[in-house]
Amino acid sequence: MQRRHLLASAAGASLLTLAGCNADRAIQGGFTGINHTRGHQLRDTRSWPAPSVQHKPRVLIAGGGVAGLAAARALRLRGMNDFALLELEDEAGGNARGGSVEAIACPLGAHYLPLPGPDAPEVQDLLEELGLRQRVSGRWQYDERHLCHSPQERLFFHGAWQEGLLPVQGVGEATLAQYRAFAALVEQARKTVHWSLPAWRSPHTPFKQALAAQTFAAWLNQQGLNDTHLRWYLDYCCRDDYGAGIGTVSAWAGIHYFASRHGFSAPGAESGEREGLLTWPEGNAWLTRRLAAPLGERLHTGQIVLRVEPGKHGVEVDAFNTHTHTVERWQAEQVVVALPVFVAARIVQNAPGFLQEAAARTVHAPWLVANLHIDKPLFDRPGPAPSWDNLIYGDAATAPGLGYVDAMHQSLLPVPGATVLTYYRALGSVEGGPKKGRELLLQKPWAQWRDEILRELSIAHPDLGAKATRMDITRYGHAMAIPVPDKGGRAGQVPPAFGRIRFAHSDWAGYSVFEEAFALGHLAGA
Repeated sequence: MQRRHLLASAAGASLLTLAGCNADRAIQGGFTGINHTRGHQLRDTRSWPAPSVQHKPRVLIAGGGVAGLAAARALRLRGMNDFALLELEDEAGGNARGGSVEAIACPLGAHYLPLPGPDAPEVQDLLEELGLRQRVSGRWQYDERHLCHSPQERLFFHGAWQEGLLPVQGVGEATLAQYRAFAALVEQARKTVHWSLPAWRSPHTPFKQALAAQTFAAWLNQQGLNDTHLRWYLDYCCRDDYGAGIGTVSAWAGIHYFASRHGFSAPGAESGEREGLLTWPEGNAWLTRRLAAPLGERLHTGQIVLRVEPGKHGVEVDAFNTHTHTVERWQAEQVVVALPVFVAARIVQNAPGFLQEAAARTVHAPWLVANLHIDKPLFDRPGPAPSWDNLIYGDAATAPGLGYVDAMHQSLLPVPGATVLTYYRALGSVEGGPKKGRELLLQKPWAQWRDEILRELSIAHPDLGAKATRMDITRYGHAMAIPVPDKGGRAGQVPPAFGRIRFAHSDWAGYSVFEEAFALGHLAGA
């Protein structure tokens, strides 16, 4: 179902400058979604009170992100119901949680799930369980209400919108030739080795290891792929999936982005349909809330896991309950640590070498997610109609973000009205690196972020400031692991067990996507 396409005259739109828009309306908002002080308590607190309460489940899961929720589901499916899950925030879901602004649901992080392939049977089973897919006449069919409606994506390029995110309108033959050359290289890579999601379901061959040892930018240089438009698009793809650009992520990650899914189609080339996407107004929170719902009282939120110590007959875990301000002790036969590897290495006592090594080599990207409520439809520039995913072409100074998705795109309303635009910005490649990005997240005031985001989006929507009412910003200091070059070739691994402790988190894949976290979590709980 397409949103109605509204056009304003160029003369009328040109009068709506950002400065004038800000003068017209005061935009409210603030920081929301993540209680970063809880996580920092683990780092900053020198001593904790003695445990005052003791619990004895058979299995304990530390971490309620996608991996932890998947482990809980696996336990339930095999009839193991004597377990508990500890989550730091007040809602499970990790980077796949959702919120609302002015009563309109919107994502706080991950906002879509590609239709899973045969290497992700756990995800396929989940979608079948939730009624999102069913077998009809021997073929799998997906519920069209949850598939991303058309038009799916567009790019603001040279003053107008174009369909798709790869720059094509008005580019020269040299650019198109490089698009074709890159498409051929991706296809060659797909024929050379198997690429899978999750990555550990395909062998990490010498071919992949050679790619994993260098940056994507260095590999592109070797191939003579220096076109500005191609490299901008590939940089966007890497920032979007991995939190950092082509100069930071490995060539393995850059190729894996395309080879493990839909390939790369050059303009004019014959190709099959682009893969379908599942999306919801609240993003992937639609999935995580359904994974958390059956847990009931087994889900304990507001828990800071302080210590995980294996013993002869089980595992002892201490956690600070932020609701009661007491330390509680949990004794379990087995524990699944579904936490970022740097946290796991801090809290697991006598941490094994493989955990310490993983924590030392893992680099995390900071992220910012802004949900911007507008009370009226925006006037639009020439080109395709407003889409689910809307991206602005530009350099790091003018358009550093990853565009925005429209929370009401899936709506069946015949006339567009108020909506929430969810804007994303990855800070893994800012000058100074991820550490500097985290400093910016914590130190830069909300009003400065607001003005920067409005300035960027007003490139395509000069009337935005006059129609925006509120902007809520969620900050993730360690949103995802960046797949940086790794000479050891460890990308996409299954972590070994440490006695009665199992590990599951997207960090072990080297990057953060639903399929990786869910499959590892299911494996840990099986």
